[in-house]
Amino acid sequence: MKGRRGMSGRAVERLRSDSGQVAIEFLGMAPTIIITLVLLWQCVLLGYTYTLAGNAADEAVRAGTATAPGNRSAACRQAGLDKLSDAWRSGAEVGCNTSGGYVTADVDLKVPVLFPGTIDFPITVHGHAGAVEEVTN
Repeated sequence: MKGRRGMSGRAVERLRSDSGQVAIEFLGMAPTIIITLVLLWQCVLLGYTYTLAGNAADEAVRAGTATAPGNRSAACRQAGLDKLSDAWRSGAEVGCNTSGGYVTADVDLKVPVLFPGTIDFPITVHGHAGAVEEVTN
């Protein structure tokens, strides 16, 4: 039996069905999904870099307070870089200062883009820690 405009019933039914619609919608949404996942991963790397910077500053100031003032800068820098992986260590800056019996350590790390060790994001994360200088007899 022929339907409207000379089409068979099966052809009319096929035009009205929505098979393949999900595939078309997925293709349209795929770039949005991928961009969202990339941005979320970049946020994870940013947060992880903050964690690393804080921990490196803590380690640096701990080593700095337990070392004689003449060797403090080198010990501080070594301890600050010690637990960082190569991806974060390459652009890291570690420094210690002593003032009035109080030792502070500052660590600056660059945030990687997508994969640690490739290119760096134009954001630098700062970690800061302080502790009272240990008294040695």
